[in-house]
Amino acid sequence: MMKIVILDRKTLGNDIDLKLFEKFGEVEIYDVTEKEKVANRIKDKDIIITNKVVLNEENLKHASNVKLICIAATGTNNVDLEYATARNIAVTNVAGYSTNSVIQHTFAMVLYLLEHLNYYDEYTKSGEYCKSDVFTHFSKPFWELSGKTWGIIGLGEIGGGVAKIAESFGCSVIYYSTSGKNNSSNYKRKELDDLLMSSDVVSIHCPLNEKTENLITLNQLKRMKESAILINVGRGKIVNEADLAKALDEHIIAGAALDVISREPINEDNPLLNIKNKERLLITPHIAWASVEARTKLVNEIVLNIEAFLNEEKRNILNMSI
Repeated sequence: MMKIVILDRKTLGNDIDLKLFEKFGEVEIYDVTEKEKVANRIKDKDIIITNKVVLNEENLKHASNVKLICIAATGTNNVDLEYATARNIAVTNVAGYSTNSVIQHTFAMVLYLLEHLNYYDEYTKSGEYCKSDVFTHFSKPFWELSGKTWGIIGLGEIGGGVAKIAESFGCSVIYYSTSGKNNSSNYKRKELDDLLMSSDVVSIHCPLNEKTENLITLNQLKRMKESAILINVGRGKIVNEADLAKALDEHIIAGAALDVISREPINEDNPLLNIKNKERLLITPHIAWASVEARTKLVNEIVLNIEAFLNEEKRNILNMSI
């Protein structure tokens, strides 16, 4: 019977059924696993399931039975792949499970900022609307997406999905390829400065690498329209957070929404937590990927990865016995 451990169940959510894994064997589940506890929790396991817990030679050398590491995410940077290969440990990840969730969250953030929903909700619930001498109140003007330009940084699967919905709102879509290799026939490709100067909404969907780290600094923010909104659902370090705080406080851009931060959880001294114009900024705690459907799909894909591995292992054993 296989021994399986899930090291950080809290990142999958308590509302997701993990009994699916019991068909493979004995399952141990931990909500979180601190660095010093990893080695002990994996030492006798055949399969490890992890999202963000780091697995490397330091802890894997104690796990002599491990055959498979299932990463409950797309990125593989938390696993020492070189060491895993040397040990003949298979490593799987899951791609594309959260695309719809991230696209939806992108538009939720844009509309929240664009229509000043926090202000209008507070205005009504505070009782101020009860005192109004007219039926409406729109002291914070907002504009329509229709007829505006939406600039996308990173036109991959998620960026492409955002582009289609932006078009349905009546936006003209342009994009910047961070790799320089993406040539879409559906949308106009622009250099970064041109995109920033032209766009009413800029959304970031690219990966973090040497080309994209610190891609958006004060210099780039100054190229944007004063009325523009910046959305980052890519990776935190793509946007310089100190520069963004300055841009928001000095009214260089109208607003920004972030689902990703350079350090997660966010540091208490992060400059974004202390901006003067807090209504110009929306921060969510890395939830764009985490709809119920996305997390369910993630777990189901991990099950399929385990099944594929075990089937391959059976085939190898049969071939050796022939």
